[in-house]
Amino acid sequence: MPKDSLKTRLEIAKNKLSKKNLYKNEEAPSSIGTAFKLSTELVSAVAVGTIIGFILDKTFGTKPWLILIFFFVGVVAGIINVFRSAKNMQK
Repeated sequence: MPKDSLKTRLEIAKNKLSKKNLYKNEEAPSSIGTAFKLSTELVSAVAVGTIIGFILDKTFGTKPWLILIFFFVGVVAGIINVFRSAKNMQK
């Protein structure tokens, strides 16, 4: 009796695993979607950094310095986000 229940449990587990793999293959993102996602992450980080720098420059009256600093902070943050997303896509 335990032998039959083990076979049944193994069959159920195999079916669940094959269904999961089937769904994973169907949901694979296209190359254009992936490129759009990565470019959006980079551009949005740079834009947010620049806007923060602009607002702080206007507040403190330090015209181009904080814009430049936060622009480069945004570039670095965007590149880190792109690397992180690319690494997650490889898994």
